[in-house]
Amino acid sequence: MGGSDRRKSWNDRRKGQRRAQGDRRSGTERRVGQATVDADRRRGGGDRRQRERRAGTDRRTDRGWEPVALDTAANAADPAIEAVLVEAAQVARERAHAPFSRFKVGAALETAAGDIITGCNVENATYGLTMCAERVAIFKAVSEGHRAFTRVVVVADTESPTPPCGACRQLLWEFCGDVDVVLANLDGVTGRCRLASLLPLPFDARLLE
Repeated sequence: MGGSDRRKSWNDRRKGQRRAQGDRRSGTERRVGQATVDADRRRGGGDRRQRERRAGTDRRTDRGWEPVALDTAANAADPAIEAVLVEAAQVARERAHAPFSRFKVGAALETAAGDIITGCNVENATYGLTMCAERVAIFKAVSEGHRAFTRVVVVADTESPTPPCGACRQLLWEFCGDVDVVLANLDGVTGRCRLASLLPLPFDARLLE
């Protein structure tokens, strides 16, 4: 059997397996997410998040890992602070080293203590060693002793919201938990969400226990 025939046979078997298994994307996850949303609303989710920020609560707790659906996204409860974070990310973006993609990104992490740690994307000629702005900000923050975060702002020169890539979502979850994610461009905020809505089924330390 030639290579093309073997590939066709393998693809046919995979199709048969998928038909036998059915669509794995059931409505269970959506129902669980909605239940979490309803519970969060009853508890006064917005007030809780504000209390956590003031208390410097580490989101990497059982409560911090709870998935939160998109319709309970972050809100501009502290517009002045958010504006400062957006500006910091915009300034960081200007320092990006992106000679290959020409796609500059800036990020700003708000720590539980109220500090702002910024990062920009740093590209490399080998491409694979390129580091995103969000990860640069995380590594810088961790290296300076910060361990609890409440919000991250990501800025790119795009009309629509530009969310963190998959690798950055994983690292943000590892070090920040279910933080608020604010997306912006050079003119202002373009979108807000919670990290759990971007990474609904993460791999984290709980799976290693």
